[in-house]
Amino acid sequence: MFGKDIRMERITDRKTGNAVIVPMDHGISVGPMDGLIDMKKTVDDVANGGATAVLMHKGLVKYSYRRSGRDVGLIMHLSASTELGPTRNSKVQITTVEEAIKFGADAVSIHINFGAEDEPIMLETAGMISEQCNEWGMPLIVMAYPRGPGVKDSFDPDAIAHCARAASEIGADLVKCSYTGDIDSFRNVCRGALAPIIIAGGPKMDSDMDILNMVHDSIEAGGHGVSIGRNIFQNKNVLGITKAISSIVLDGTSVEDASRFLR
Repeated sequence: MFGKDIRMERITDRKTGNAVIVPMDHGISVGPMDGLIDMKKTVDDVANGGATAVLMHKGLVKYSYRRSGRDVGLIMHLSASTELGPTRNSKVQITTVEEAIKFGADAVSIHINFGAEDEPIMLETAGMISEQCNEWGMPLIVMAYPRGPGVKDSFDPDAIAHCARAASEIGADLVKCSYTGDIDSFRNVCRGALAPIIIAGGPKMDSDMDILNMVHDSIEAGGHGVSIGRNIFQNKNVLGITKAISSIVLDGTSVEDASRFLR
């Protein structure tokens, strides 16, 4: 696993082991969107703001990655679906661990919607990718969400805890899941998962302070960082919000002190 350890240091903070990841994989799902048009500028802004890694599909790398500015880790996303199709909760594999290595990726990620009609196929694919990651020494991030016809509440703490644990048992080195809304319930998610947990940003939030408070509380509960997309790259001050979040996750800064980056 020595190769995994080396690569993990490229997408996390060496002092804390925490991560500030900015996912930019939204285009396949929903098409072009604000913040993901001038990819070079967005990647430079989040890198200069202290993000430890960016996450994207293979086709975006040539338009955005490591062109200038501060270095930042690269996570290649291996699975996708579109909102144009009838089965948007069913993620399929669109590239391989080997291709991610050819692109110079430091880690790979996959998305599993637990409870979707095609959950068995996603689990089978995840198992094979996990095996390949172990073979190549490649860190695996699993985005784990309860979504499907039988899921009544995708933010139910018990359902989120179940998904996080399942992702860990598949072999995830980092698990991305939704924040449950309070420190106590999210602490249970972190304890039960065993693998390090990072939180998703979710839909665009009403205020920057809401974002910072959520990030702070997740770390207080035992989380190891964030994987926040729209609430960073669609912010009016991408550099500032990235600096604020990074200071909380990587330096233990209070919300009040972190908010200075947004003034």
